[in-house]
Amino acid sequence: MSRLARGLTLSLILAVVVVAGITLSSVIGQLAISPAQVAGSLLRAVGIDNGWAPDDPIIESTLWVVRFPRIVMGLVVGAALAVAGAVMQAIFGNPLAEPGVVGVSSGAALGAALGIVLASAGLSAFTSSWATAGLAFAGGLGATLLVYAVSRSNGRTEVVTLLLTGIAINAFAGAGLAFLLFAGSAASREQIVFWQLGSLNGSRWQEVAIVAVVSVAGLVVALVIAGRLNLLALGERSARHLGVNVEALRIGSIILVALLTGVAVAFCGIIAFVGLVVPHIIRMAIGPSHRPLILASAIGGGALLVYADLLARTVVAGADLPIGMLTSLIGGPFFFFLLYRQRKRSGGWA
Repeated sequence: MSRLARGLTLSLILAVVVVAGITLSSVIGQLAISPAQVAGSLLRAVGIDNGWAPDDPIIESTLWVVRFPRIVMGLVVGAALAVAGAVMQAIFGNPLAEPGVVGVSSGAALGAALGIVLASAGLSAFTSSWATAGLAFAGGLGATLLVYAVSRSNGRTEVVTLLLTGIAINAFAGAGLAFLLFAGSAASREQIVFWQLGSLNGSRWQEVAIVAVVSVAGLVVALVIAGRLNLLALGERSARHLGVNVEALRIGSIILVALLTGVAVAFCGIIAFVGLVVPHIIRMAIGPSHRPLILASAIGGGALLVYADLLARTVVAGADLPIGMLTSLIGGPFFFFLLYRQRKRSGGWA
């Protein structure tokens, strides 16, 4: 089977897995809702009369105010983080690369923490959740731009310099976050810690729409540049000889990663491991060609977060566990197993 065929087959399998996850997430919860009621509610929303739609307004409200926004948010955030990870690994040529390398996550955490502390200090301009999300996005994007401004020299950016600069920015952002934790109130400390653990709880349609627009646009851009990422995998010199502007590709890709990761973590907090694990697993399954890899990663990332969020709100009765903790607990051992198996088969990463 060709790599393209494998990619399409895997994407179809993942799509089925996603549909199953959406169905389970819609019906399972503290209020039990049947699959027929879910289907009836969706059909009624698009103007198709049917006998399955629920008459109870509580069920309708549960679906359209709580569960559906949360499910869609999981899909688009998972897709954004997975695509960002796939692009990052392509740019660095390293399977361990992920969006946090260029300071996006740490910058976003610093921005969100600043918003939470200012809100707890009584500044009305920062009391809205939109203010916290905006500062988180600005912090992530600002950290990325700062990494580039510092690491560029003579019109070029060396990968090693970029990595070292990212480490320095991450350390600086970590110090700033520690200071805010020290200076903030007890309530703000609790909010900061919980935000860092990540959660889809409280997702609203307005927020979902913003993340969805950026995620879809980012996915389209990533698919457009996939051919050049394939050429870059041959080496910088070979890519240049084949007409690729390596520096422009690298800068554009990092900005794309910053936008995708920044908008994802702005509303949901830091969700670990998705950008690292999902592209790596997909690459093991279908190979390194970036167009099918990016598409399958987007679907796989959405599937992972939908199921992780289902566990987060159901595994402990009456509690909503941090989704970032679950993605690490699930992804870490599974990733280690896959790495061990791949090493046994081929002696390394391919």
